[in-house]
Amino acid sequence: QVQLVESGGGLVQAGGSLRLSCAASGRTFSPYTMGWFRQAPGKEREFVAAISWSGANTYHADSVKGRFTISRDNAKNTVYLQMNSLKPEDTAVYYCAADPDWGTTEPQEYDYWGQGTQVTVSS
Repeated sequence: QVQLVESGGGLVQAGGSLRLSCAASGRTFSPYTMGWFRQAPGKEREFVAAISWSGANTYHADSVKGRFTISRDNAKNTVYLQMNSLKPEDTAVYYCAADPDWGTTEPQEYDYWGQGTQVTVSS
């Protein structure tokens, strides 16, 4: 089992920045691909970004490319999502998730999930 706890969400004005963190505990953190997803009210959960276990490979959704950056610190068992130039349409609950494999953006492929952190961007 891998336990994931997100933090760093909040209320921010459009154009502002937030940095989300996801702390992992339990089984060894480093072999897992880590991903960030988000879910807005009435919408399906969507992929935001993923990072391979070594950190050498990252992938960002087109909707956040150039604004959001995923990173990880395996020594701290933590993955981050730096969010810049936030827009009202970024408002959602943000979840981190762990997947033993690399290469998927489908939430059903991820084995472990955090409880989520709310991000609200005001216009």
